[in-house]
Amino acid sequence: MILDSDDHNYDAWREHFLTHCLTFDVLGHIDGTSVPVDANDLQWTKKDGLVKLWLYGTLAHELFHSSFKTGGSARDIWVENQFRNNKEARAIQLDNELRLTEIGDQSIQAYCQKLKSISDMLANVDAPVSERNLVMYMLNGLNEEFDNRINIIKHKDPFLSFETAKSMLQSEETRLKKHHKQIL
Repeated sequence: MILDSDDHNYDAWREHFLTHCLTFDVLGHIDGTSVPVDANDLQWTKKDGLVKLWLYGTLAHELFHSSFKTGGSARDIWVENQFRNNKEARAIQLDNELRLTEIGDQSIQAYCQKLKSISDMLANVDAPVSERNLVMYMLNGLNEEFDNRINIIKHKDPFLSFETAKSMLQSEETRLKKHHKQIL
């Protein structure tokens, strides 16, 4: 898995990477709990080098260049700060992106995945989006061909979960595709 800020995949990448480190007993090189015994601790240096190779090997080109440090430890190059610093500014930018995201020519699956990814990033900067608001943003970004389903979802009581609303929209998408094929 390659970490790419354009793919909004930090959470998935982080979980994958930390699980990998935990499995190989080198998590301490990321969280700072493993330190060399002395300047000549070859065993620690080898393990740290392995983690650095993993890190560099999973970063997109731009992230590699922004995190590369000659002689630094794995802890020094850990990229979390790039994704979790400046929380307020990132929250404002991500919230704006979430509100303005539209389906365009994407599938319902791709559109909803993008919304969910942005929502997850907002949670990472301590600005979680409620399920209700996420559904409303999803509905607001749909085009007119989904008007029927939008009205149904908006008037459900209790309000539908994101996954249930997504499922309804995917069913409608399938129906619309069949209908378009019949016309042609």
